[in-house]
Amino acid sequence: MPPIITSLLDTDLYKFTMLQVFLHRFPGATGEYHFKCRNRGQQALSALQSEIEAQIAHLCTLRFLPEELAYLRTLRFIKEDFVDYLELFQFRPRFIRVAPSPDASGELVIVARGPLVHVMLFEIFVLAIVSEVNFSRHDRERCLGEGRRRLRDKITQLKDFGKEPALSHPYVFFDFGTRRRASREWHEEVVSTLADAVPEFFKGTSNVDMARRHALVPIGTMAHEYLQAHQAFGCRLRDFQRLALENWVMEYRGDLGIALTDVVNMDAFLADFDLYFAKLFDGLRHDSGDPVVWGEKALAHYESLRIDPRTRMLTFSDALDFPRSFALYRRFAGRTRTGFGIGTHLTNDLGVEALNIVMKLVICNGNPVAKISDAPGKTLCDDATFLAYLRQVFGLPSAPQA
Repeated sequence: MPPIITSLLDTDLYKFTMLQVFLHRFPGATGEYHFKCRNRGQQALSALQSEIEAQIAHLCTLRFLPEELAYLRTLRFIKEDFVDYLELFQFRPRFIRVAPSPDASGELVIVARGPLVHVMLFEIFVLAIVSEVNFSRHDRERCLGEGRRRLRDKITQLKDFGKEPALSHPYVFFDFGTRRRASREWHEEVVSTLADAVPEFFKGTSNVDMARRHALVPIGTMAHEYLQAHQAFGCRLRDFQRLALENWVMEYRGDLGIALTDVVNMDAFLADFDLYFAKLFDGLRHDSGDPVVWGEKALAHYESLRIDPRTRMLTFSDALDFPRSFALYRRFAGRTRTGFGIGTHLTNDLGVEALNIVMKLVICNGNPVAKISDAPGKTLCDDATFLAYLRQVFGLPSAPQA
């Protein structure tokens, strides 16, 4: 295969925004990320090991180009010293390992371990590589034909939806599909097609390279790893969310004001999201659990703090397709601003099953970290003792027995 990753900007914006905080506040932190495929019905990924290793080896030869660094400098929340760091940056192969699972299950083991400000950038690139190498096993032309047909149908859905009476706030959606895309080429086609066909709805992409080249708004703030890492940054475990939010506010001072809520769960997050943070952040992002229940809790919380929900934004990003986003818009857009981050449904909907893959932080500074989430299937932790302790600290029920 030709190189899959050809630019170090071909990743999600929030990798840079989180990295900037870590570089400024915790430059000596270490981290360990583990790859996982959640849909085990897929053909054994270990058969793709050599091709994935070759693609990662190519990734490790790339550097940020002058025009890419210049673009980052145009983003007002990116600081000059951070761009200087990226100018020196290059992936090191010694910090990542790819191997077949030792249990002969056919699964693939990918571990990135080393300085946090280095290894955290592997995630999106590695997921995009695995997804595209896997997609190469299918009939490319047949899949692209089906993908184009489905994309035309989605554009028709959007235009039909646009005929409905407008609510208080407009419907907008963003591309969040880099990590599980069928291919970089298809991702590019989807973004350019949407930008041309439905600019009234399509308002940005999480992919920094595509935002730069298509004059779109780069979208993203924080991911789970940002808050998880704070579990190992020396504060009381009960205070890690508040420390994470405080460090974000100090770094960005009003920019990038959408907070992620489900590292423990929504109720535990709202207990920490007091009037101070609710005034400093522009809104919240949903990524697990029932989105209607989550949205109602968010609006009730703002109202309890005497904050007008119409001045805030709820961003939904959990396994969305257009019909689901339309339903959520109809429910909430009369009461608050809404946005919809749509990923796999845009970039890997070509008639074959897409990989449901993640690469998550499991250890920071030598200590386990965890995501409990609002959906049991998304709970992530390799240390059952720490996970039980985290549940106890936040007063959560024990995990159901398998």
